[in-house]
Amino acid sequence: MKFMKLGSRPDTFYTTEAVRSVSSEVSSDLIIQVKGSRYLLHKFPLLSKCLRLQRLSSESPESSQHQMVQLADFPGGVEAFELCAKFCYGITITVSAYNIVAARCAAEYLQMTEDVEKGNLIYKLEVFFNSCILHGWKDSIVTLQSTKAYPMWSEDLTITSRCIEAIASKVLSHPSKVSLSHSYSRRGRDDMSCNGAESMRHKPESKGWWGEDIAELGIELYWRTMIAIKSGGKTPSHLLGDALKIYASRWLPNISRDGFVSKQAGSDSDSETTSEVTSKHRRLLESIISLLPVEKGAVSSSFLLKLLKAANILNASSSSKMELARRVGLQLEEARVSDLLIPSLSHSNDTRYDVDMVMIILEQFLLQGQSPPTSPPRSKLGFERRRSRSAENIDFEFQESRRSSSASHSSKLKVAKIVDGYLQEIARDMNLPLSKFIAIAEAIPDFARLDHDDLYRAIDIYLKAHPDLNKSERKRLCRILDCKKLSMEACMHAAQNELLPLRVVVQVLFFEQARAAMAGGKVTELPSNLKALLATQGIDPSRPPAPLSTTTTIPAEDQWSVSGLKSPKSRMSTLRMKLAEDDDLDDNDMHPDGINRNSRLKALCALPTRPKRMFSKLWSINRSTSEKN
Repeated sequence: MKFMKLGSRPDTFYTTEAVRSVSSEVSSDLIIQVKGSRYLLHKFPLLSKCLRLQRLSSESPESSQHQMVQLADFPGGVEAFELCAKFCYGITITVSAYNIVAARCAAEYLQMTEDVEKGNLIYKLEVFFNSCILHGWKDSIVTLQSTKAYPMWSEDLTITSRCIEAIASKVLSHPSKVSLSHSYSRRGRDDMSCNGAESMRHKPESKGWWGEDIAELGIELYWRTMIAIKSGGKTPSHLLGDALKIYASRWLPNISRDGFVSKQAGSDSDSETTSEVTSKHRRLLESIISLLPVEKGAVSSSFLLKLLKAANILNASSSSKMELARRVGLQLEEARVSDLLIPSLSHSNDTRYDVDMVMIILEQFLLQGQSPPTSPPRSKLGFERRRSRSAENIDFEFQESRRSSSASHSSKLKVAKIVDGYLQEIARDMNLPLSKFIAIAEAIPDFARLDHDDLYRAIDIYLKAHPDLNKSERKRLCRILDCKKLSMEACMHAAQNELLPLRVVVQVLFFEQARAAMAGGKVTELPSNLKALLATQGIDPSRPPAPLSTTTTIPAEDQWSVSGLKSPKSRMSTLRMKLAEDDDLDDNDMHPDGINRNSRLKALCALPTRPKRMFSKLWSINRSTSEKN
């Protein structure tokens, strides 16, 4: 930290009966009242340097011994006034980054200019400010922080703008050219006189060395500083993102799901109410969102989703939430399932998580570039598009970023895995409507799911958590499942799942028996009639079953147990019993080949209990027919 000393006389100010005086052989003749404090001083040293005191003294009535002057609106308080008074008396004073703003505002108020006396206080403070303060890293930051107490004066005297420009120029400069007098978190104290030995020079440890230091600024000054840094155009977007992440972790509080906001972060007074603290954090959050770089990857998906969670709890503006959703959509493949579990605090529903917001994020992901027709209908849940003011300002840049970062095929495969894992988490919510679960599941294009094991897990969890679903609702839920994409293990589990609709169980058994016939080793090829039936379902029976997906961790109660599976005989018996009990099959549901669906199911359930022997018999009959022909 740099400092400047002025004057040579010892300090002779003292206090008697709440009155501050100065030791002198000459009796005092001037009383100055400053915000409740009274000073008993002398006219000559003060009026010779302070033009304002000259005018006020001439306007105020003079008593027999002392003349009274009131300075009610004095900037900087008694400390700043006493510093100016000591300068007038020639008493030694020390000016540093901590008190230069108050001293400069006080000197301006007293009009201690060169017109009154050469080498007056304003001139000396300006020289020190321009030559020393603005050249030091910490000095500029500390000075900028202190302007918060005198915002109007600091703006009028251009102290704030000059500090911001100095900080931004150091961030934009090459690291080797930056003289760092101090860094809050990594460097020791360096008190050096501006007129003394040369200042120690510290080289930054990394390109993002400045992020932690400017995080000490209040949000208004921080916002202006970051805008100045961004406008320079030399700072990489990921460094800007790192700085914003540091600032958010420094000032945004830990927020519980019920909306309680801790007052420890960003609170200036214990007297602030919870609503005032929440409002302050909301403004801070929205300012951070407005500073986010538009480039993809500048900040992580995890950080963006944490901001989105905070925005939900702090009840931020809808435009801020939409802005975050758009940015998350650009890089959704990097997210984790836990990141997408955004708490819902809406009074319109009792769901645990904000599924609507995740649907918006999914739509934004699929809308990157020229989205293929596999993207979900944007009106599926009736979401309404809103454009934020900040989004309008960066619309061109954002669209360019979107076109240059079109979602690739591999990223859609990753997102499909993430979504299926997300479905498994939200399926446990007893208040989650079936329509929203299905909407999330159907938002993923069919080609993005190489297998449906994770989706089946989610459906199974949802059925267990919602035992009151009727047959129609269970059928509607299971329509999103493609039994052809289930692994052998998933088929074995589904064949015994009493929660599934009968049609799904029959379909799973059919595919399982067909694949088992091909995998048994005794049959080299299926009969033509069975192959034709499989072809109508789009199945290649020669393809080995897909491996079971293990992308998500499943609780013990939701895991599939392979041991203890029922035998084919018992499975078919169960199926016959369920078919006899089921009275909800639609007789008009016709297969494209003209076969009544009800008849097909009953015929399939009449299959022998030993499928391999049955398929061998069919194969032999088919071969004999061919030989005769």
